[in-house]
Amino acid sequence: MQNEIIKETELLDGRGCVAEPGWARRSLYRYQRQKIKAPGFRVKEWDYYCVMSLEYGLALTAADNGYMGFFAVTLFDFINRTEKSGTVMTALPLGRLNMPESSGSGDVIIDEAAIRMSFVHEGGKRVLRVDYPGFDKGRGLTAELELFTPAGDEAYDRMVIATPFHKRGRFYFNEKHNCLPARGTVRCGDFGCSFGGDDSASKAWAVLDWGRGVWTYKNTWYWGSASGVAAGKPFGFNIGYGFGDTSAATENMLFYEGRAHKLEGVKFNIPGEAEGAERYMDPWTFTSSDGRFEMTFTPILDRASDANVLIIRSSQHQVFGHFSGKAVLDDSQVVDVDNLPGFAEKVYNRW
Repeated sequence: MQNEIIKETELLDGRGCVAEPGWARRSLYRYQRQKIKAPGFRVKEWDYYCVMSLEYGLALTAADNGYMGFFAVTLFDFINRTEKSGTVMTALPLGRLNMPESSGSGDVIIDEAAIRMSFVHEGGKRVLRVDYPGFDKGRGLTAELELFTPAGDEAYDRMVIATPFHKRGRFYFNEKHNCLPARGTVRCGDFGCSFGGDDSASKAWAVLDWGRGVWTYKNTWYWGSASGVAAGKPFGFNIGYGFGDTSAATENMLFYEGRAHKLEGVKFNIPGEAEGAERYMDPWTFTSSDGRFEMTFTPILDRASDANVLIIRSSQHQVFGHFSGKAVLDDSQVVDVDNLPGFAEKVYNRW
């Protein structure tokens, strides 16, 4: 039985441990960085946005990983199945980025010599701005995107989870906001694209991955996300595991017309049996323990990277493509899913 949080509660107790592991439909946990008992270089705080249409995509990351500030931009061309990525790193931010303690208020402002990036709340919407002159070997990238919540930021459901690790004082606190309608423009050199047009190709949706926590040193996680339209209604999902002790709750959830529908366990079936021999560009399948999420995933692009520096390593395959299959809501309504754009990933970190 998964533990649903239905009233406001402190995330951490006096020992710096998760006070009540579980999940919620709204931002009911109160996160306070000052209550963390681990050293500052172990604390990880990030905001990750991914905006996708059928044609293009843009992913933005601002992260304070304690010993390293990490700012990343990826521009996707799904038509030609290509991507371009750039990263900027700074040493020892240790909380000085002032990442917000709530997903619903507070702004992220990054003003570095190599990149300017902001995620701000303006008039009931989220506005993402980027100015990255060195992107793509100096061609440069600028972007301004607006993300909307259909009924106001606190009136739609999202995936909220508080997960402990088995080591004392280590935890993962996360929110995933799916199905955010998006519009705006991106320019890179002489290339430009727009999101949020009336035609189906440029209609765009965004997801926010808002993470705070103290992680163990080695982790392998699986995460999948999609947002768009199914059965004529806004529909999306968040699936994943490998993020700690999920005995109190999984992070698997469907979103239909702004309402959350909770799932049990979901298994990623990546082609290839042996570790390191996965065939990421072959079709994947997904199965659920409760029979409510059965999908096939057809990849079109693998954003693969493997950074290995001394004791720090991040090896990841974030694969973009389309999901097809069925999802069953809490009231037993079956939603047929056909070519829903999204991504699924496997990530190994020593961090």
